[in-house]
Amino acid sequence: MHGDSRVVALVPAAGMGVRLGESTPKAFVPVGGSPMLTLALQGLIASGSVDEVVVMVPAELVDQTRALLPATDIPIHVVPGGAERTDSVRAGLDAAPDATLVLVHDAARALTPPALIARVVAQLHAGAQAVVPALPVTDTIKSVDATGAVTGTPDRSTLRAIQTPQGFDARLLRAAYATTIQATDDAGLVELLGATVHTVPGDALAFKITTPLDLVLANTLVAQGGISVPVQQRDQDREAVANT
Repeated sequence: MHGDSRVVALVPAAGMGVRLGESTPKAFVPVGGSPMLTLALQGLIASGSVDEVVVMVPAELVDQTRALLPATDIPIHVVPGGAERTDSVRAGLDAAPDATLVLVHDAARALTPPALIARVVAQLHAGAQAVVPALPVTDTIKSVDATGAVTGTPDRSTLRAIQTPQGFDARLLRAAYATTIQATDDAGLVELLGATVHTVPGDALAFKITTPLDLVLANTLVAQGGISVPVQQRDQDREAVANT
């Protein structure tokens, strides 16, 4: 899409989402009648910035997942994920050997606007090696010790809440995953290699659907028309979910 670069989006979707309180893997929980995973894939496709997608799911759900894929000319591959998120991302990297730029996108950020995805990719094309969407922190943040006693109050003007997709030069991300270092997100691994991670403006709609309250909010946004889910796709998704 941009010179000789090939942008591949990796979508880890093997997590159970215990905090959501659902009996199915979180990525398969419906929002507005469509699984979160399907909505996340539609956003990636609509961004016009992605050449290929790799979805990592529980091994037993590979076939069912293929039935949920939206119609598109962009190749979408479904591969078995791992026990941990890092294992799933490694599996996705292995399935995308030709990638020059890689996005890692949470299926649980199902309502992420396509324009946000395009911003991340544009920054990569502009030369950044690592890019994350970021929002200013609005709550006051406290650090605490093991007993819960407050030990400090960071200046929130220097803090950001980080979203996905997180974008990387593929060689850099592969190098980060070749280590045994643990981090809470992909950008954290890259930071530990000494690389600079740049930010682009995030979007409130890219919130992570983690709790039952988040699910209510997401369903309400879709129901109020803030998010578009094609009727035909929604009906197909409902039938596919019923068969999983």
